[in-house]
Amino acid sequence: MRREMENVFRAFDQNLSSPDIGAGALAINVAETKGAFEVSAELPGVDEKDIKVSLDDNRLVISGEKKAESTKEEKDWHVEERSFGSFYRSMSLPFEPEDGAVDAHFDKGVLHLTIKKPAKAIKTTKTIEIKTGTGTAPRKAA
Repeated sequence: MRREMENVFRAFDQNLSSPDIGAGALAINVAETKGAFEVSAELPGVDEKDIKVSLDDNRLVISGEKKAESTKEEKDWHVEERSFGSFYRSMSLPFEPEDGAVDAHFDKGVLHLTIKKPAKAIKTTKTIEIKTGTGTAPRKAA
């Protein structure tokens, strides 16, 4: 499973495209629990309506746009600042999520995703009973 997690992180790094949304690159955190992948993305200044999360088979995509504008009129000068930009991050999951397996919440500029693993992707450890003897059954003479 460690190799699968390394591949997930590598996929995020390789699929980085136009990440500048103002203050810096789209910051992504990915963690794995026994039953899910948890992804959080920092999206300061981005409206919830401007974020798109999608699944295409086993590919998770986070994309959207930042649209910010501010105007200050003080003394004898005028300042108007605009910050626009799009972002796109994608990653291949080591499984194809089932319908309804992705839960998304946006709170205080951070997008939180929980991607539940399908039952067949959850690895379980099985203990093998060790028996005494040679392990071969005696053969009958033909």
